[in-house]
Amino acid sequence: MKLFQKMLVAGTALSLIAPVASQASETINLEEMNSYVRSEKASQRFDSDTFQNEVKEGLAKVNSRIDGLEARQNNFEAGGFSDTTVMDGKAVFTVGALDAADSITALNENTVFQYMYVMNLNSSFTGDDNLYVRIKTGNGPKDSDGEKTLPFNETAYGTYLSSANQNGDSLKVDKLWYSMPLGDSITFTAGPKIENYYMHGTTPSIYKPVLKQFTLGGNASAYGASTSPGAGLTWTGDSGLAISTNFTTKSGNSTGLLTDEGATSWATQIGYTQPQYSVSAIVNQKYNNWEDSYFTTSNGKDRTYNDEGSTNIGLRAWWRPQETGTAVPSISVGYDTSETDATSNSNTTMYFVGLNWQDIFSADDRIGLAFGQPQQREDETTDPFAWEAYYQFQVNDSISVTPAVFGSSDRNGTADADVTGAVLETTFKF
Repeated sequence: MKLFQKMLVAGTALSLIAPVASQASETINLEEMNSYVRSEKASQRFDSDTFQNEVKEGLAKVNSRIDGLEARQNNFEAGGFSDTTVMDGKAVFTVGALDAADSITALNENTVFQYMYVMNLNSSFTGDDNLYVRIKTGNGPKDSDGEKTLPFNETAYGTYLSSANQNGDSLKVDKLWYSMPLGDSITFTAGPKIENYYMHGTTPSIYKPVLKQFTLGGNASAYGASTSPGAGLTWTGDSGLAISTNFTTKSGNSTGLLTDEGATSWATQIGYTQPQYSVSAIVNQKYNNWEDSYFTTSNGKDRTYNDEGSTNIGLRAWWRPQETGTAVPSISVGYDTSETDATSNSNTTMYFVGLNWQDIFSADDRIGLAFGQPQQREDETTDPFAWEAYYQFQVNDSISVTPAVFGSSDRNGTADADVTGAVLETTFKF
């Protein structure tokens, strides 16, 4: 019975398939299809040589693109965002306050929180030249007249911080110049926003200050300058000897360069530098009411407001130990003397001492101590004095924290006109 059922099912299935097969044979030529398939297979026969060449070409393109991406990544990580320019910079947060004598009414004793942000752009087009641009901003407070004063921007009382800036939260070009070699030993530098200091061949001081008055081994008559149009030449010898001469003219774009109307500073420096020490001397001729800078009393500053000009001589030296992490600090010293024929008893003097200890408590930390006499006239009866002390703790390669204290006495030609201050600075470098 089961066998009969199977035979019946099979017969029924064949009867259903037969018409379909018959119709298919009428519409499809099986022989032609087989011939087409064979011809396609023959035309697509694998060519190993061609395949290998194509693979090699493709891999070469991929490797080239990978190398290019790696090079761009490395360049970006190094600070470059173009083929010619490298950028670095920093942001400084400052919290602090002052305590001034009752006789000093110009200083704000309120606690403030201010910042400075700076970007440095160095571009080279030949490999030996350099176009330098510094962009800066900050929110350092000003007085009601918009002057750059209170509390950490005052030069008369020595409270001007190196990190102070008053650009009203607007980015501005702060420095701009171009330098290029003239042969193997001479460098030419010129720019619309530059200071004499940047064109010297010898660094006058290695002390790292908190207050701007302690830069340059005492920022007074000899090295005190102003961001102005200028140009200069620097010769550097193989033995460490360097000679430079340069000029800057205040408001030179409006009064003209080296004119009777423009206040001009012409500085010539000679110095000798070795890895552990340096000595230098500078002569700076100032004309047409050139105003001295930060490390000075009011009388010492005002005596240059004349057409006679002044002759300013500065001596600088620094020394550092071979090893850090010891009780022996690096030492920077400076001395300025200035003479003018404008008035009697108008000659001035200044001295500075700066000490730095490195790697004392932890790697890359720094202790700083500086003191000195601001530039004062010989006939002044007061005895001005200024000082600062700080400890810079390096959190990591990019962040440092610096608590600092500082003060001045008899600073502005007034007895007992004492000022003290304290700040906490946090610096972010990138």
